[in-house]
Amino acid sequence: MAAIQPPAASEGTPALGSGLGSTPRISEVAISEPGISKRVKSKPDRSKAQPVLCLPKGLVDEGEKPLDAALREVREETGITAVPIVKLADIKYVYVRSWGDGERVFKIVSFYLLRYESGRIDNITEEMRIEVACAKWVRLDDAPKLLVYRGEKQIARKALEYLRTHAEV
Repeated sequence: MAAIQPPAASEGTPALGSGLGSTPRISEVAISEPGISKRVKSKPDRSKAQPVLCLPKGLVDEGEKPLDAALREVREETGITAVPIVKLADIKYVYVRSWGDGERVFKIVSFYLLRYESGRIDNITEEMRIEVACAKWVRLDDAPKLLVYRGEKQIARKALEYLRTHAEV
């Protein structure tokens, strides 16, 4: 997961840490939009699958640390690179695979607040388009309303609270 500051807007809005202006701002979040159904069914109808807004995330590869996995997943799913600010939380949940064996899967996802470093949003490989229909910037203030998953809504609120209480970021 990543709440990330995008590059400065063309009208001169400072990017986080740019040193321009009196207070740098973080107001955006990188969101990936996979083409999966947000409806919960035992056998989802793929022909009616609707895109959902969610945070970048994925599996931790063997020998990889959760933070490294988060940075890699953000890069792969959004096209941007970022640097960590702070770990926000671990979210634990169970889901039923909508493909293959329909197995119940227990998952722990570590979420991090990150700062934009480089890249262009949605500059991802064609292979990644299976998972991500579109990656885009969404205002962090709006993220709790727009994200589909309850745990991710909580993470967005946690990122907002962290930024409100840590002006130095």
